[in-house]
Amino acid sequence: MIRVLLADDQAMVRGALATVLDLEPDIEVVAQVGSGDEVVAAARQSRPDLALLDVQMPGIDGLTAAAELKAALPACRVIICTTFGRPGYLARAMAAGAAGFVVKDAPPEQLVEAVRRVHSGLRVVDPALAAESLATGTSPLTGRERDVLSAAKDGRTVADIAKALFLSDGTVRNHLSSAIGKTGARTRAEAVRLSEERGWL
Repeated sequence: MIRVLLADDQAMVRGALATVLDLEPDIEVVAQVGSGDEVVAAARQSRPDLALLDVQMPGIDGLTAAAELKAALPACRVIICTTFGRPGYLARAMAAGAAGFVVKDAPPEQLVEAVRRVHSGLRVVDPALAAESLATGTSPLTGRERDVLSAAKDGRTVADIAKALFLSDGTVRNHLSSAIGKTGARTRAEAVRLSEERGWL
């Protein structure tokens, strides 16, 4: 049996995924959680062979949860399953140790096949997303630029961002300026929007 942990903040989606997987004779859903913060603890308790993680969840996101899970239980394989098929998410998922990346609007049989293939040691990536990722390229943002842009999402002032990230105002301005230039944006808000659309944040 392939033991699977599901993490998705939408209960209906999580339930539907569990139903699809539990119909298979060789797959068993052993744990379900609704936030990224719960993934590692649930995995330690249920010892899954594979975790199917959404990207956008409360607490930590699925990409961060994937990295934490790989550190805590290296044998557990990870598939990112998301509504948001953004090229930057694919690169970040692979960097976090995920072995698969599928989009939720794929047919159920594709998801089942992805689970089996990843469990067997292969990598599985949505082909359209892989092509788009190659065309878009990797994120030009440094880790700190990404932190600063993420902190700027809700319209915080430079002083507020600096305080939250323990940086000086000047350092925040430099990172914002650099991020705006790298994204080809005209404003901080546009840089945030473009980075989110490309999956860089």
